Formats: sequence, C-alpha cells, structure tokens
Amino acid sequence: MEHCGTQSLETARLLLRRFTVDDAQAMYQNWASDSEVTKYLMWPTHTDVLTSAKVLGEWVSAYERCDYYQWAIVLKDEGQEPIGSIAVVRQDEATAMAHIGFCIGRRWGRRGITAEALGAVLDFLFDTVLFNRIEARCDPRNGGSGRVMEKCGMRYEGTLRAADWNNEGICDTSYYALLKTDRQGTENK
Repeated sequence: MEHCGTQSLETARLLLRRFTVDDAQAMYQNWASDSEVTKYLMWPTHTDVLTSAKVLGEWVSAYERCDYYQWAIVLKDEGQEPIGSIAVVRQDEATAMAHIGFCIGRRWGRRGITAEALGAVLDFLFDTVLFNRIEARCDPRNGGSGRVMEKCGMRYEGTLRAADWNNEGICDTSYYALLKTDRQGTENK
C-alpha cells in the first residue's frame, strides 16, 4: 500500500478536505448535534460545540499520520463550511482493506452528495493508496446508507443478526464491499 495521508479531493460539486479546529461550529450545527442524523451511528449526539471541538482536535492531530484518512465534505458553491464527514474508520494492512464510515447533515440528504463523496474516496483509496477491498456497514433500518453504497458499486454481502450496536442499541448490521477487481470489471464495459 502507498499511504499518503488525507489529500484534498474534488468532484463536480464537492471539495473533500482536511478538517480544521475552526470547523467545530459547522460540525456541531450541521450534523453532530442532530439526533436523527446520529441515530444509527456509534458515537453519541454532541450536546455542545465543545464536544465537536474536542473531536476535531483529535482528528486534526491524527493528520500527522500517513495512514490516516478523514475528510470534511464541503459543497463548493456554499463556501468552505463542512456539511458532513467521510473517513477510513478501520483498516487492515494484511488484507489491504479499508472500512469506510460517512455522515451528512439532514438538510443535504437525498441529493446524491454522499454518493459523490464516497465515489471520490473509493477512487482515491483504490488508485492512489492501493487498497484491495473497501467495505462499509450499516444498520439495515438505515436504508439511505445502503443505497449510497450500492450507488457507488459496492455489493451487498450479507446481514449479521444482532452483531453490532449503535445509538439505538444492539442491532443487525449489513455489510457492503467493493474489490479492486470488481471495479476493473466495470471500467472495461
């Protein structure tokens, strides 16, 4: 693998960039304080902007590592304010696997933004970092998350019963993944 750390990525509508500590208010306001957004996530809803600032401080410090990948999702036509995040939340060097997590503010849902961000991250992780497998999981009750993964070509691999937990408690978890060879097969069509 060719780790190079979080690099800025750009799509037609989006800039994916590193977070700064100055993003705390936007993070808190746009998604982290919304219990509907965090309902199926594994971190608690932020109760104040100081919590968001603390989290961002940890993320910003981690940018020193070449194997750390965490992006702020920014709509280019709305300035520099982040509206969500996407990150490699776990990785396995032995299998060249990255596990992705993503979150976006409710106001920006159902507009294809998360799929556009995920597509850019998939391209970067496969083509630049050279991961072989990229996976993600979601609570099956969170259908929007599954649709984002499918839209980006990730294949549904199965649901494990009562195998995970989130802010709703113990839950089933549906896995999706894409292999480098899966992508190569679709690029030639």
